[in-house]
Amino acid sequence: MNHDVPDLHDDEIHIWRLPWGSDAAGAPPFQALLAAYAGPRAPEVARGEHGKPHFPGAFGALGFSWSHSRDTALFAVGRGPLGFELGVDVERVRPRARSLELARRFFASAETAWLEALAPEDVLGGFLGLWTAKEAVLKAQGGGLSYGLHRVAFGNVAGHLVPDLFEGPVAPAASWQVHTLDLGEDLFAAVAWRGERRSVRVFTFPL
Repeated sequence: MNHDVPDLHDDEIHIWRLPWGSDAAGAPPFQALLAAYAGPRAPEVARGEHGKPHFPGAFGALGFSWSHSRDTALFAVGRGPLGFELGVDVERVRPRARSLELARRFFASAETAWLEALAPEDVLGGFLGLWTAKEAVLKAQGGGLSYGLHRVAFGNVAGHLVPDLFEGPVAPAASWQVHTLDLGEDLFAAVAWRGERRSVRVFTFPL
């Protein structure tokens, strides 16, 4: 791999789309991309209480996250204050007959009501949009699914999901940016970070 990556400015989030095979997360090319952004002096990646990877010390200003679904993976990276919270999630479209059942069990009641009001052919897209947005936030915060999907609730404004009511350490919702990624009809994806708005740049690996 070419270890040169585009300059990462403080007002940007970089997203890399990569092919996914049998390699485990953290192995190349994730590892090579992370090393290229962090530089040769970066310490070993540490793990938080719930397994979230991060750099310790001063290198903790570089936030990163990865996700994969079937043959596609995403790697997200950005710089911010120490402990910069950044998360990404991707899901490939496949039939999910139990989408509404899962929403009733795990989502906030207002989100479930919104899904129930959709036309049947739109339910799966609505479900996956909510799922990836929630997962991106929970990956950024580090609590994962055990935190509770219902505690990260989104509203729908003119067809766009917006943070609405976040509970616990992830609150307040207004402190978060959640950006839907347009990767094609077969994929739903979202990136989330705590802080001010930034531009999101998407690259395909390799450049």
